Amino acid sequence: MGVLNVTPDSFSDGGRHQGVAAALAHARRMVEEGAGIIDVGGESTRPGATAVPVEEELQRVVPVVEALRRELDIVISVDTSQPAVIRAVTAAGAHLINDVRGLRLPGALEAAAASNAAVCLMHMQGEPGTMQQSPHYTDVVAEVRAWLQARLEACRVLGIAEDRLLVDPGFGFGKNLDHNLRLLADLPAATPPGVPVLVGLSRKSTVGAVTGRPVDQRLAGSVAAAALAVRAGAHIVRAHDVAATVDAVKLAAAVLAAAG
Repeated sequence: MGVLNVTPDSFSDGGRHQGVAAALAHARRMVEEGAGIIDVGGESTRPGATAVPVEEELQRVVPVVEALRRELDIVISVDTSQPAVIRAVTAAGAHLINDVRGLRLPGALEAAAASNAAVCLMHMQGEPGTMQQSPHYTDVVAEVRAWLQARLEACRVLGIAEDRLLVDPGFGFGKNLDHNLRLLADLPAATPPGVPVLVGLSRKSTVGAVTGRPVDQRLAGSVAAAALAVRAGAHIVRAHDVAATVDAVKLAAAVLAAAG
């Protein structure tokens, strides 16, 4: 899954791909490098981020989704929590809603259920503006799994079919370094069985904390994390550096296949 942020303030690439032409050009590059999904984001959810008005988010993402649908044969994902945006982007042709809030905003669950899109439910403790101030868990692995299981059940109650559901443990979203490492080390126990798992570790603070590298020097750490995630059972890897990540994922998949 290639990251396509159309925001001015995302933590690693804010402002680089604003506007339909720039966004489409970057999406083409990522597809050429091996991305199977393009994830469009119109609101930064980095730690400390402020909320974006819904109308502004719509103006950022809907034209990009429409252009991707016209120009590229690709699975289109939209990183959003807002019911109005869910309705608009699925009408425009998005195939997947990637929600960091797990469809918890009023009306989001209903908006997703009314569409034919797949849904990725991500775990987040708190809200982006404050989530990293003092995250606390008694047992992060068990608590993340239980939360994801409850959100899956909420989707099923509203009639969202099992084959439309994915989960994401939410690395870096209301979690400190130890929490993130424990989740990666025990990914199968942190996610409900039988549901595809999406992970996003690319360029994140966990990689920086372990390697001591700033955000623009985290490629090696990010691809190592991607390979470890695939080895632990992840099905989709969200990445900024697509070509290098594809190589890492291919190698991890080959090792898994050899192991039987």
